Amino acid sequence: MKLPADQAWEILNSAEQLCSVSMVSEAVERIAQEISRKLRDRNPLVLGVMRGSVVFAGRLLPLLRFPLEFDYLDVTRYGDTTRGGSINWKVSPGTAVAGRVVLVVDDILDQGHTLAAIRGKMLEAGAQEFYSAVFADKDIGRAKPVTADFIGVRLPNRYVFGFGMDVRGVWRNLPAIYALKEDQGSGIGDQGSRIEDRGSRDKA
Repeated sequence: MKLPADQAWEILNSAEQLCSVSMVSEAVERIAQEISRKLRDRNPLVLGVMRGSVVFAGRLLPLLRFPLEFDYLDVTRYGDTTRGGSINWKVSPGTAVAGRVVLVVDDILDQGHTLAAIRGKMLEAGAQEFYSAVFADKDIGRAKPVTADFIGVRLPNRYVFGFGMDVRGVWRNLPAIYALKEDQGSGIGDQGSRIEDRGSRDKA
């Protein structure tokens, strides 16, 4: 259901900013440098995970000044979010991954189950090597089934939004990252369980 504009503004006005615009920019530039050092001579296939990666990928790609191909994928997750649930591949990459160095770009690594499934699928499809870049890695207080190779910022275990991440479908377009206050989060639900509206939320 569409969120009324006044409620969207109320969410933003009462949220806490965790990463400023300058912090976001510095993190993107650092990731770009790290990726460039590792993959500049590998002609990688870069895959954005819809929809959450759009803002991050849009900022990152122009900073990767070497040959690459870009495509995207779209997955949803349902079932038990603490144990991984099941992955529904809505859109697979249109570009063949066999024999390629694959770099998956996503907004946030939360539980890690979706990214682990994507990694498995790409390697099964014949990817020569698999790398992942996430703008944010959330500290959930336990081990994850996969770790990202390139990480922009590390965030506390709170419901976060902005820079590609949404809250109730809005505010992906914010240039900074915010967190709901604790009482707000209890009314919206666990971020890792928003699976059918993940846009790319499981998140990863």
